[in-house]
Amino acid sequence: MTPTLALLHTSPVHVPVFEGLRDQDHPGLALRHLVHEELLARAGAEGPEAVADAVQELLVRAVAEGADAVLCTCSTIGAVTEARAAAVGIPLVRVDRPMAAAAVAAGRRVAVVATLESTLGPTRALVEDEAARAGRPVDVTTVLVEGAWERFEAGDRAGHVRLIADAVDALEGVDAVVLAQASMAQAADHATLAVPVLSSPRPGLRAAVAVLRVGADAKS
Repeated sequence: MTPTLALLHTSPVHVPVFEGLRDQDHPGLALRHLVHEELLARAGAEGPEAVADAVQELLVRAVAEGADAVLCTCSTIGAVTEARAAAVGIPLVRVDRPMAAAAVAAGRRVAVVATLESTLGPTRALVEDEAARAGRPVDVTTVLVEGAWERFEAGDRAGHVRLIADAVDALEGVDAVVLAQASMAQAADHATLAVPVLSSPRPGLRAAVAVLRVGADAKS
């Protein structure tokens, strides 16, 4: 039986992005999309821990419905999803963890750029966690791109990307830039800053596929 990867999204816009990456990089991979926009809204208003129980229920349901692993594509709820996945006993990948590891490898000075304030804290903590794992020093700065999320919600994707790319290109004294949300990925192609500008969807999906393969090999 083909292993199934469940993707936990807080926006439906991520579905075609990951379907496209699957088709390009991992043809034949079975994906199951779980879209729950209310998780992001509540986490933004009350903090990520407010949705921890709801996330655990979704993970339990995903396992019951045949998921072999889960990829959480939302940076805001990534930490609570990791914690609850451990309790449920299902392999889980945070989409932004491979990106954070790459940023730490690129240099000490890392800028975290986000369009939602609720994402800044979790992503900063993630970069610092990856630095601790790697035994590397890290200085993290955070940048909130004002107005970009509103453009995204209004469907102005070009304006959304432009504001992010402009904010990235205005940065000085950094070794790497982390685009904190999966929805920001396109801006990496438009920024001209001469340091790595990292986005999460492709490396995150690649890491999840590697986890699936390990599980499949263990069962064979």
